[in-house]
Amino acid sequence: MVLLHTIKPDEGSRFSSKRVGRGNGSGKGTFSTRGCKGQNARSGGGVPDWFEWGQTPLFRRLPKLKGFSNARFTTKYNVINLSDVEAFAAKGVTEISTESLVAAGLLKRKSLPLKLLAKGELKAKVQVKVQKASEAAKKAIEKAGGSIELV
Repeated sequence: MVLLHTIKPDEGSRFSSKRVGRGNGSGKGTFSTRGCKGQNARSGGGVPDWFEWGQTPLFRRLPKLKGFSNARFTTKYNVINLSDVEAFAAKGVTEISTESLVAAGLLKRKSLPLKLLAKGELKAKVQVKVQKASEAAKKAIEKAGGSIELV
């Protein structure tokens, strides 16, 4: 039968606090585990939590007034260059879209929108359907006699 006066905590589950500053006979007297003199031995002494002991602090290592870019909400694109379009057109394909590039295995992720950039040369006449394109890429396609459609 369990009575209130017989209940005890499990062995090792409770720890008594270290009693410091109660005389030398206790083993924790004189300096009371604070060492001998110095900033941390004083009452109210010590350093703030952000102090890095002489290393340049974090708030000074970071750049000042550079703005904030919330990468979580940026739009990511599958990027294709004019050189890729030229190589694809060399295989005999004249209509280039997300579906045709996925079928050829050139896109990494078909869920992302497609963006056309102007790196490389384009001589073939092609019809391109993309979600976004740079101005230079648009001019290059129209100069080659092709057409571009923004979907």
